[in-house]
Amino acid sequence: MAIVDLFAIGNALIDQEFKVSDLFLAEQNLQKGTMQLADGESQTQLYNNLKASQNYKGQASGGSAANTTVAFSALGSSAFYACRVGNDDLGTIYLDGLNEAGIKTSKKSISEGVTGTCMVLVSEDSERTMQTYLGITAELSDLQMDFEPLKTAQWLYIEGYLSTSDSARAAVK
Repeated sequence: MAIVDLFAIGNALIDQEFKVSDLFLAEQNLQKGTMQLADGESQTQLYNNLKASQNYKGQASGGSAANTTVAFSALGSSAFYACRVGNDDLGTIYLDGLNEAGIKTSKKSISEGVTGTCMVLVSEDSERTMQTYLGITAELSDLQMDFEPLKTAQWLYIEGYLSTSDSARAAVK
C-alpha cells in the first residue's frame, strides 16, 4: 500500500502548448482569454491547424488537480493521483509525467478510450486561451480509482470540475 500525504482526484489532460497570434485566435473563432470545451473532432481540427501554422512549445501532464498535486509534491510531500486516461500513447505519457514528478498513480487509471487534451494557446501578450477535449476523463468513475492510498493520506483534494460528471460525483462520494 502506498503511504501518501495527499490523495487527489481530478481530470487527466495532456496540455499541448502553442504560441499563437491574435489573428489565429480570431480565424479559429476562439475568444481570447477563455476556456472552451470541445468535442474530439473540433479538437483534432484545431490541433491540425495549430501544427500547420503556429509555434509548438511542448506538452505536459495537466489538469487543475494534477497541477496542484505536482506543486504539492515539489514542495517535498508525497502524493497519489486518481484519474482516468485512455489506453493510448497520451495516457502513457500522462501517467509517466506524473510519476517523474514523484506522484504515485495506479494502472487502474487506464481504460479503453482516448486521453483528454487541452490546447493551450498563448498569445504574444502572454494571454492564455484554452480549448479542452475531456476524452475518457469525462467518464471517470470509482472503477478507475485505487482507494488504498486514501487510507493513509492526511489530505484529500477533489477537483471542482468533477462536479459536472455524474460518474465522477458518485466516485468522489
